[in-house]
Amino acid sequence: MTEQRREREGVREHAGGARSAAEVADAWEALVATARRTVSDGLVVGTSGNVSVRVGDTVLVTPSGVPYDRLTPDDVTGVDLEGRQVLGTLVPTSELPMHLAVHRTTDARAVVHTHAVHATAVSTLVTELPPIHYMTGALGGPVQVAPYATYGTEELARNMLRALAGRTGCLLRNHGTVTYGTTLDQAYDRTAQLEWMCRLWLTASSMPGLTPSLLTPEQLARAGERLRGYGQPGR
Repeated sequence: MTEQRREREGVREHAGGARSAAEVADAWEALVATARRTVSDGLVVGTSGNVSVRVGDTVLVTPSGVPYDRLTPDDVTGVDLEGRQVLGTLVPTSELPMHLAVHRTTDARAVVHTHAVHATAVSTLVTELPPIHYMTGALGGPVQVAPYATYGTEELARNMLRALAGRTGCLLRNHGTVTYGTTLDQAYDRTAQLEWMCRLWLTASSMPGLTPSLLTPEQLARAGERLRGYGQPGR
């Protein structure tokens, strides 16, 4: 490990205490892999979108304007919960206010923001994604659309938080998606699921003379209850 990398990844004492270089390095590797996945899966183009993961009271974030396939272990970029840079020299993502708002006000350990095509299209048409599939329950209920605000602003972060109330994902009008979870995999899966539901609704609602059937609040509640026990225990 280079001296520069030791300095960037070294143990830092602030707010929640020390975190090891190994923890930070592993989290950064997972963050970069997730960011690259958003590109390979067609959820972003170029350097649009961004990802963050929390390690203690440090939030690792993708840097601004750097293609994800060029990021290396030495590019680790991190801030504290107030946005002060504590790791690395690259400028953090321009959407830092949005990521920090989620990390400060929820139990999120990871946040994924994309410009997914179908989700962004839906954000221009409705104020709430119609509950067309029971996986709506996995996000806490019908997905809300946050009013438009300029990217990278505190106004956008505030609008997003209101749309996220009681939810783990939302749409940003004329912009894209935000989802969060306790792991990067969970946050990413919620993003992919949200994009799929938006595509499903757009496809169904485009049929001339037909209107998609939607789920009732009671049906969503029952699905949400079952989804809480979905999967393998402890995995």
